[in-house]
Amino acid sequence: MDNYLKIAGLGAILMVATACTSHYTLTNVSRTRIVVDNRYDRQPDAKATAFLAPYKHQVDSVMGPVMGTVAHNMEAKRPESDLSNLLADILVWAAKDYNEKPVLGIYNMGGIRAALTKGEVTYGDVLAIAPFENKIAFTTLSGTKLLELFSQIARRGGEGVSRGTELVISQDGKLVSARLHGQEIDPQGAYRVTTIDYLLGGNDGMPALNEGTNVVSPQEERNNTRFIIMDYFKEQAAQGKAVSAEVEGRIRVKN
Repeated sequence: MDNYLKIAGLGAILMVATACTSHYTLTNVSRTRIVVDNRYDRQPDAKATAFLAPYKHQVDSVMGPVMGTVAHNMEAKRPESDLSNLLADILVWAAKDYNEKPVLGIYNMGGIRAALTKGEVTYGDVLAIAPFENKIAFTTLSGTKLLELFSQIARRGGEGVSRGTELVISQDGKLVSARLHGQEIDPQGAYRVTTIDYLLGGNDGMPALNEGTNVVSPQEERNNTRFIIMDYFKEQAAQGKAVSAEVEGRIRVKN
């Protein structure tokens, strides 16, 4: 699929307008899109290639190290996908390093910014998937708040949820039923959840995550999700395994 580089003049115009006093006024705004695809690789500019060569070497030395392998192509899409399942499961996997035992992991689709291609996975690949400074976090939700969270996920058409989650949602975004590890949700129960700190702020249409208790949100850089994902790939590689995940029916849309 072609990627599009959006060129917008509004930001530059406003910067100039606010940076100095001028009698000029903004009369209109226009924009265009430039298709960026492999056509630019067919006839590379020799001077540009030579100019970029030393920088490419530097970038490759940082982005190139292999973290592990992936068994098949993976991408994120609603209501459920192999990649979103994997990332939610990785948060649960990582919880042991924080002396936590969550029953549910939540990873937002909006935070997954790339796909994985079968074969080797590099540092750069993981960085493309998780480019933000999001860090692992934990919170406890009551059963009532958990049902609210699942309703919010239904309204969004699905998000990344960990293994053991069984949500049925309607085509118009309503929660039909919810089970966790084979059990109905107890409104009076307490459920430990792992997610990312960005979502604990109630962002991305899941405000229920902002209403939990006993919040643990370590802010050191090593807690960034990209490093946690890399650690998972490295562990699997050390065991001679390729990383894999499947669509399992964690979130189903009722016809």
